[in-house]
Amino acid sequence: MRPHGRRVPKRAPVAHRPKPLALLLTILLTAALAGCITPGRGAAVPDELTAQAQPVIPNVRYWPTRDPDVLVRAAAASVEREKAWLASQGPGAHPEPITFLAVSGGAEEGAFGAGLLVGWSETGTRPEFRAVTGISTGALIAPFAFLGPRYDPVLEATYTEVSRRDIFRRRAITAAVLDDAMADTAPLAALIDRYVTPEVLDEIAAEYAKGRLLFVGTTDLDAREPVIWDMTAIAASRDPHALELFRKVMLASASIPGAFPPVMIDVTVDGRRYQEMHVDGGVAHQVFLYPSSFRLTPFVWAPDRPRTVYVIRNARLDPDWSRIDRRTLTIAGRSVGALIHSQGMGDLTQIYLLARRDGVDFKLAYIPPSFDVPKRTDFDTEYMRALFAYGHDLARTGDPWHDLPPDYPVSPSPAP
Repeated sequence: MRPHGRRVPKRAPVAHRPKPLALLLTILLTAALAGCITPGRGAAVPDELTAQAQPVIPNVRYWPTRDPDVLVRAAAASVEREKAWLASQGPGAHPEPITFLAVSGGAEEGAFGAGLLVGWSETGTRPEFRAVTGISTGALIAPFAFLGPRYDPVLEATYTEVSRRDIFRRRAITAAVLDDAMADTAPLAALIDRYVTPEVLDEIAAEYAKGRLLFVGTTDLDAREPVIWDMTAIAASRDPHALELFRKVMLASASIPGAFPPVMIDVTVDGRRYQEMHVDGGVAHQVFLYPSSFRLTPFVWAPDRPRTVYVIRNARLDPDWSRIDRRTLTIAGRSVGALIHSQGMGDLTQIYLLARRDGVDFKLAYIPPSFDVPKRTDFDTEYMRALFAYGHDLARTGDPWHDLPPDYPVSPSPAP
């Protein structure tokens, strides 16, 4: 009973009271849960066994920083297959000029490379590439660029008819501590499954028999090293697991760490099972041709055989000024973007120097500053359609190829 004439202070609702102990317990519980229910994985390959680990189909990849001789053997075998195939075509068959295609990463900017390839086909001058390499979004383009213009409709559909929901599904904010990525790439995996069919693998295997090569790059996050997968060898293996491994490598190459889940690949060493964690090949390189330890000249068996490398950099290379707010995520994102830009420029310079050393003509295409369509969000369909059309028209009506990387001296010194 309230005393007459006195007002009793009203208590704050219990739910609004500060609870420092409860807050501390919540933090500790969240930390404990993060250690208990995050996605599990198999045993990682010990460092000293890394180069010996074999996936379900053996001898279909190489480690450019560890054992470049694997690539030498693969190149030598491809030359012998090419010679045998030409011999089977009769006395009039002769080797074509050697042309390489290297397609870079760039996420939705891959619409530029897809459009350029389709427009190039329409000019009737697009060559059949002796070897194709792809990283990240370039890995999604590479198999269809390798198979030629008959797969141009696939390139167009995948870069003009998809949106963000066809690539990933956002996870809850708790994924930052309780999961392996902020988004789920099941939609992208389904898209890869839709277009990479058993028939596609059969066609790639047929090209392998002619000596042609298709390489895709991923990054082994445990080893923190690039891995180059011989996708033609996977297809030609006829192994029951070939289609699954082929698709997993493509997905892994495009799996941006932190944003998209890593792809776990089972391997064995001397009968013991391990599991590797593979992420976007762009962590190691934005675009690649072959390591500097490899020399092309011994494998150019026909005299005076022309050699050209076409590099498609799915990015703008001009300075990209922007006022940056003093916010942690904004600063971090901008810094990562600057790092990727610098890494990509270095990769282009390396390919150019390798080309000069090995007598290969260098041709580079990239998104020019004149493309100024705004991008509203990631994987903006209207933006990708505009960029696809821009690359298409650039190939159709002009010459998109540059003979030097940006800012390289106009009169370089003679090749070593």
